[in-house]
This record gives sequence, structure tokens and C-alpha cells, in this order.
Amino acid sequence: MKSNVLSPLAVLVPFLALSVAAGAAVKDARKAPSLQLDDTPLAASAGPAVASYADVLEPVQKAVVSVYSKKIVRERVAVNPLFRQFFGEVPDQERQEEGLGSGVIVSADGYILTNNHVVEGADELKVSLADDRELIAKVIGADPKTDIAVIKIDAEKLPTVTVADSDRLRVGDVVFAVGNPLGVGQTVTMGIVSAKGRSVGILSDVSGYESFIQTDAAINMGNSGGALVDAKGRLVGINSAILSPSRGNIGIGFAVPINLAASVMHSLIETGSVSRGYLGVQSQDLTPDDAEALGLPRTTKGVTVTDVSPDSAAEKAGLKRGDVVLALGGKAVASVRELRLAIAELPPGTKVQMKISRDKKERILDVVLGRLDEKPDELLAGVTVRELSPELRERLGIPARLNGLLVTAVDENSPYAQRLVPNALILQIDREDVTDLESARKALTPGRHMLFVYYRGALRVVSAMIE
Repeated sequence: MKSNVLSPLAVLVPFLALSVAAGAAVKDARKAPSLQLDDTPLAASAGPAVASYADVLEPVQKAVVSVYSKKIVRERVAVNPLFRQFFGEVPDQERQEEGLGSGVIVSADGYILTNNHVVEGADELKVSLADDRELIAKVIGADPKTDIAVIKIDAEKLPTVTVADSDRLRVGDVVFAVGNPLGVGQTVTMGIVSAKGRSVGILSDVSGYESFIQTDAAINMGNSGGALVDAKGRLVGINSAILSPSRGNIGIGFAVPINLAASVMHSLIETGSVSRGYLGVQSQDLTPDDAEALGLPRTTKGVTVTDVSPDSAAEKAGLKRGDVVLALGGKAVASVRELRLAIAELPPGTKVQMKISRDKKERILDVVLGRLDEKPDELLAGVTVRELSPELRERLGIPARLNGLLVTAVDENSPYAQRLVPNALILQIDREDVTDLESARKALTPGRHMLFVYYRGALRVVSAMIE
């Protein structure tokens, strides 16, 4: 179970940290499903007292599923060295880990939204429907940076949810969390939107994009990937994490807004990966003192451009150092985090209007976004890795004596797709221990190299030709 310690009494819990390969490849071009949308806002005025939400929630319950994962973990048997000397290596012991999460059916042909951490590293996924059918699911793709994954079951005419516009949510709106907490069975809990745009650091280890909906609807382990719906029964978020000193609900839960989740889903289905827009600036939050120095009211919210990358989308659009970005695509931008998220939600090639302030005058720039090259963890073509953390070591059952870089994803078009797999541990390159990504990259000079790899209790050699 992965968790980030925020204080001595509080931990962030992504509900289920089991392990299916993040970013499963797509063999054929897929067309993203057409979602049933309803972007009208909830009524602003108070109406008569509502005695029951049963009619609203019944269709939602049919579209929320339980996601069961299985993973085989191999552990080295501790034996006396003299035993190995005379009798050889003792076979590793195997044990099976099982996990539980939730998911939401978003298309009648079987596409399901859930969390990346629900399916990450699993060897088998099974989905249980509200009508008690159980079906094997496959991973279409996953995005650790938003903790969103898309899986699919082979079925038709399935019940689906209606999707709302999560940007129209307001603090105080009534919401319901639907999922299978702690394996007790499908459960509905009620609360309100406590806050919007929360960034709590749970995805910081992958430089993720956080803009969570915070709610006090009771959420517990097993709710991961389940639905957060509004008082009309429309999907507004995918439940993802809680803040708790005890790993149980205390009324501080977080959900990925459906607008962000749907954007990631379409990209994963159509391309097998997530392509994000790129502006090409360095920036900082606009402080009241900076605003005053630039001739703006001290209350002005925005982002100050401190540098512009050559030949970037920003430079081509005419953005200059010292400009203040006020809005993107008609939405106000109050911080660097908000600007980064707004750009990342848009695909490369998107033309978007940017409102800026320059020399005390507001201007509108037309920006055509470039493509963000998000391969900071790529060691070989199509092979991404990360350093082995104690949590990952324990989760994958990797012996304490072994260290190296853990393979996190392998693209199906990679030349190493048949030789390396997610969760394999690269121990050595040309008989030199692998300690970090930077040194490993330096070791892979042009020519042929031998990689020593550990996977599920076995050591093997992988040849790598670097052009």
C-alpha cells in the first residue's frame, strides 16, 4: 500500500496499491466511446426537502462494478549457505496477492474507468457487475500521472452512467460515492463537495497532475476507481484517495474530476498513451508585490512568464518574458499549477486563446500547443524505469540483496517488447551495477550491451543494441 506521510497524524491513502502494466499497448486504432453527457448545472436555489435519492442512484449502481486483481509474488527462501553449496539453489516460493477496487462503466460496449493504482502490476483482472456477472477485463491503458486507467470487458448493451461537466461543480453541491468498500458489497454514501482543485501531493512521485474534488462522502479502501456522482446521478469524478491517520474514512476524500479523467480516457483508448499539450515557458505565481510592480491591482491573479523556450508554442504565439497569463481558453489561471494542468488537459495541436497582460494592457494571443515530451524515465526506446523503492520491493517480493532500476512500462512498438516486461528489475549493464537512471543512461553508449535482469525469481541476460 503506497502512502504519503503529510504529518505525524495524517497519511494520504490511494485505496488499493496492487499491481497491471501501466500503459498497455493498443494493437489497432480504437475510437473512443461517445459518452452520454449532461452539462447543465445543478439548481442554484433551494427546493422542497428531498426524502429519497433512490430513483436517481439506481441507474448509477448498475453501472458501477467491482474490480478484482490477482498477482503472483515470488519470494526467495532463506536457507543456510552450506545447504546451497551442496544442494544448489532452492526454488523461490510463490504466493498470490489479491486486491479489490471499483470501476465505472462509461460505454455500452464495455469501457470502464478506474484508478491506475487499482490495476497496476496485476496478472489478472476480473470485473463483477451489479447483476452478478463476472467477466475477465483487459487493460487498455493507464496514466500514473492522473491515477486514471481504462479497462474493457467483452460485453454489449451494458448499463452506463451519464457524465456531467465537473467544472460546473460548486462547493456545497450534494454528491454520492458509489463503490465496494472493504469488500462488503456495493455501497452508496452521501456528502457534499468540500473543495475543488485540491493538490495534496499523492502523485508527486510521478510529477502528476492533481486537481482533486474533495468530499466528505464516506470513502474507504475498495472505493478506488468508483463513481462520485451529483444529485442528478451524473458522474462528476473517479474516487481516488483519502486523507486519514488510520487508513479509514474521516471525511476527507478525493476524486479525479471527470473532465480530466475523460480527457485521459479518450487519449488512452485512441492511442494507447496520453499526449499532452506543451506551451514552452518558465513561470511563477503572480504575487501582490509583482502585480503592483507591473502596474496591476494587487488582487490580480495570474502567472508571470519568466522565460520562453526557443521555437516553442509560446514563442510562436508571441508570448514574452514579463507577460502575465490571466486565462487560457476562457478559464482564469491563478497559479503555475493551474496553468500546467490546463495545458496538459489539451492535446497537442490544439489552438487556444490566451489572455495576458503586457504593459498594463490586456491582450489575446492565439496559441497552438506543441507536444510535451514526457519521457524523463525512458532508459531504452519504449522502456521506462524508476528507482526501486522499499514499498515496491515489498509489493513485488524482490529480495533485499537485489538492487537496480525497475521497468515500469514497455511500449508494444519498442524493440525490447519481447525481452523486457513491466516489474522486471535491471541489475547490471555490462556487469556494472545499476544504481540510478542517469548513470545507466551514460553506460548505454552506442554499441551492443548486456543487461542482467531479475524477474519473478529468475535472472537472465538481455542484449541491447544502441545505435
